[in-house]
Amino acid sequence: MSGVLLEVCVDDAEGLAAAVEGGADRIELCSALAVGGLTPSAGLMALAGLTPVPAYAMIRPRPGDFIFGRIELDLMRRDIDAARTAGLGGVVLGASLPDGRLDARALAELTGHAAGLGLTLHRTFDLVPDFAEAISIAMELGFERILTSGGARTAPEAVDTLARLVELAAGRLSVMPGSGVTIDTLGLFLPRLAVMEVHSSCSIREPTKDRRMVEMGFAPPERRRTDAATVRAMKARLDKVRFGQ
Repeated sequence: MSGVLLEVCVDDAEGLAAAVEGGADRIELCSALAVGGLTPSAGLMALAGLTPVPAYAMIRPRPGDFIFGRIELDLMRRDIDAARTAGLGGVVLGASLPDGRLDARALAELTGHAAGLGLTLHRTFDLVPDFAEAISIAMELGFERILTSGGARTAPEAVDTLARLVELAAGRLSVMPGSGVTIDTLGLFLPRLAVMEVHSSCSIREPTKDRRMVEMGFAPPERRRTDAATVRAMKARLDKVRFGQ
């Protein structure tokens, strides 16, 4: 195997364009990345559906925990329908029980509704008490990959755990490191971890220029902006990774 795929998470039209320009292999389409990503608008989904890069829509109706009630699950099914209508390649899902285990029943309902779309299990996985059990559930439900920081706040803090997850998955699904994956931290993962893909925002920090927007509560003091040059640099680095040699 040569090269590692790059998934870039974006939450607006500008970020989408930058990810495409920089050569991302796949896009995780969200809103509100500052809280871990929420469901993108129907308009942003439609725009992503017009790009040449596969896009997976985050399906998460609110910030906070991943314990979803009946009304929220219904909303998530409708959002899955919107992703399909937009022509997106897949959806990003997750649901938890109060004890942190994956909610297999809710996920079976959601993955069944998403039949025909690609499936990523998001970082609700990082909250589970038993990684092996969660991987088995993900496999049974047809997930292609698990986005994970190895149970830590950022993936660079859990490289040993990520290595164990790759072993547990045994090639049956992809373990995709995410959170804190940057051009500067790639060396901690690769080529040590025989992963097929990584997840990054490829973003740079920018201060909010209009202070009035900050004072009025319409914008944070600074924002993270997806940067095409950073995407391009990450992709170039990943294309050089070699395994099994």
